[in-house]
Amino acid sequence: MKDSNLAPIRFDIISLFPEIFPGYLGESLLAKAIDRSLVEVHVHNMRDWSKDKHHKVDAPPYGGGPGMLICVEPVVECVESVRAMSDDPGELLIMSPQGETLKQAVVQELATLSRMILICGRYEGFDQRVIDILQPREISLGDFVLNGGEVAAMAIVESTIRLIPGVLGDKRSSAEDSFSDEALLEFPQYTRPREYRGLQVPEILLSGNHQEIARWRTAQRIERTRQRRSDLL
Repeated sequence: MKDSNLAPIRFDIISLFPEIFPGYLGESLLAKAIDRSLVEVHVHNMRDWSKDKHHKVDAPPYGGGPGMLICVEPVVECVESVRAMSDDPGELLIMSPQGETLKQAVVQELATLSRMILICGRYEGFDQRVIDILQPREISLGDFVLNGGEVAAMAIVESTIRLIPGVLGDKRSSAEDSFSDEALLEFPQYTRPREYRGLQVPEILLSGNHQEIARWRTAQRIERTRQRRSDLL
C-alpha cells in the first residue's frame, strides 16, 4: 500500500554482513513505512564486488600494525555500481568514529534527502583511498568504537525516518522528542494507572487545562535539561 503524493526516501546499505539487517527491517515502524512505500531499504554485500576467489575484501596494512584493512577496490566499485541503480546518485555516508557526531540537527538535514548510501566498515577500517576517491560524509554515533558500522547505519535510518511525514502516527511525536525543539530534553510523561506504589500522576495532567499543561511541560523540559544536560542550555 502506498501513501499518495509521497516519494519514498531510499537507503542503500553496503555491508560485509548483510544478514544482520532482515530482522531489523521486518519490525516496528520501519517495516510499516516500507510496506506503505514511504521508505525503501536495499542492502548490498560488499563481497559481491571482490575479485578474490574466496570473496576476501581485506588485507594487512602496509607498514605493519594490528588487524586488517578493507581494500579500496571492492568498496569503490561497489559504491559506483550501487549509485547507478537509481537516477538519483544520493548522498554518500560512511560510518566512522572519526566523523561528525550524529546529532538531531544532522538528522534533520539528512531527512531532507531523497537517497542515502551508507557504507559500513569492519576490522581496522578502510584503506584511506576509499575516502580520497569517494569523498563521503563521515558520520559517528559518538566517542566510542563499535565492531562495525551496521549499528550506526541502523541509527541513521531509525532517526531519519521518524521525520518523514506519515511514518509516525502523530507528527507531534517527533516534534516533542528530546533535542527536536530548542535542544531541550523531553518532558516526563505518564499513563494509567493514576497511582502506583505511592507515586501519583501530576494533577495538572488530569486538569484538562491544555494551556496550563503546555506551560508545565515546557517548564519540565527546561528543568530536566538544566539538571541532566546543562551544556545544551
